[in-house]
Order: sequence, then structure tokens, then C-alpha cells
Amino acid sequence: SFYEELLSHGILKLLTAPIEGMVVKEGSCNYMAPQGISSVVKFYLKQSGADVFYEQHVTHISLRDGKWEVSRKMGPTEQFDIVILTMPVPQILQLQGDIVNIINESQKQQLQSASYSSRYALGLFYEAGTQIDVPWAAQYITDNPCIRFISIDNKKRNIESPEIGPSVVVHTTMMFGSEHLDSDPAEVQQLILSHLERIVPSLPKPVSIKCQKWRYSQVTKAVPSCLGQMILHTQPLLICGGDGFTHSNFDGCIDSAMSLAEAVKSHL
Repeated sequence: SFYEELLSHGILKLLTAPIEGMVVKEGSCNYMAPQGISSVVKFYLKQSGADVFYEQHVTHISLRDGKWEVSRKMGPTEQFDIVILTMPVPQILQLQGDIVNIINESQKQQLQSASYSSRYALGLFYEAGTQIDVPWAAQYITDNPCIRFISIDNKKRNIESPEIGPSVVVHTTMMFGSEHLDSDPAEVQQLILSHLERIVPSLPKPVSIKCQKWRYSQVTKAVPSCLGQMILHTQPLLICGGDGFTHSNFDGCIDSAMSLAEAVKSHL
């Protein structure tokens, strides 16, 4: 039903562009988001009618008079009846306040056993009209120590247009990501570009480049013995979920979201 709804609104479309080296599982279906994956999130946030506040860095969660008092890096503390945490699992364990003692020892061990891969993503942006002359829309690379995936993003999304410049997205290998996790970003960018030049020597010079460190990229090992969520405290409710409790694809996110919704509904 989620896929049907997103397809009917044009948020998702079937992936038809040629992807070299992609492992296709029998019976599976691949989609792409023409306006980027954030359009999926925006679609559901708009439907929910919720007021969303971005860039609120939560640091402490404590119990105050039967409510959760949440502190953030900037701005005053606020109180909530229910708190749902869906950030990467290691960041849940970094939170301060009463939450440190509320998470019991067995839960802490479960949470600590979750693991993630780390990667870098590089975006190259071009002027409108620039031609990128390759026969594929995206390609998985198997024999390079640095680069795992290259995508001509407008081709992959089927939105080639004379008004919009093309863009190229590069993802590094897990090994490269973990080896250079704390390296200087400018050096990492240069390293990725030098490997990219060898793989696709015909690439034109971009107008701008953005290099993004992705410390928690994909879940390599989910929190064990949890069906999409974990209740840390019942009255008031403190619950955590996300792909760290399932697996890192859209289905995993939906599974956790449904599980969280059911748990929260039963506490209302």
C-alpha cells in the first residue's frame, strides 16, 4: 500500500535506467525518487500535519514530573508526554541525562551490538547543457579500493533537461570509509576525485563539488531480538526504532515505523 500510494503521487517511479553491475534479486522490484529520496519523507510529513522543527540537536533526556524533559544544544529545554528516538543506535547511547540509567544493562548490550558501515558521498554539479558521455545511468564498481558506486543522477531519475545541469554522485567503499573516517575532508575529496578520473576519464570539470561524510551509512548488524522497536520506559513512554532495528532499505524503515506506531497507539 505504501508503494502504491507513492507511485500514484509520482513520488516514486519504476527504475528503468540502465544500472551496470547491479545484483537483481528474483522477484524484487526497484524504484527511484525523481525529486530525491527526501521527497518521500516530505510527502509523509505533509500528510501528518505535524509541525516539524529541523536542526534541533538533542543532548539530554530526563524525567521531570511524569514527563520527558528534552535538552538541546541551542535553545531552552522542552517537555513531552512521549519521546520516540529514530537516530542511528550509537547516537541513542551518546545521549545524556536520566536516559543513561533508564536503559537497563541487557538493553544496553543489545543496542551496543548494532553496527553500521561508514562511507563518503561526493556530488559533482555541472552547468546546464553539459554532456556526460557514458552508456549507463549508474554503475557498481567491484575492483576499486575507493569507489563502489557512480550515478549520473539526472539520468537515473529520468529527468534529463536542457535547463538543469547534470550531477554525478559517487559513493565510496565501506573499507575506504572506515579507513578515512577521521581524515581531512579536503584530502578525502581529492583522493576520491583521482580514483574517479581513472574510472571515468571523460568526465568534464564540474562547477561545484560537495563531499559528505556518512558516518552511519547502512546497518551491517541490526539490534538483535527486537521487532522494529525497543521500549526503554513505559510511563511516560520512551521508545526507539528505525532501520537500526530492522535493515537499511525502504522496507526496513516501513517495518520499524509500523511497529513503532502500534506500540505508541497502545500507550495512548
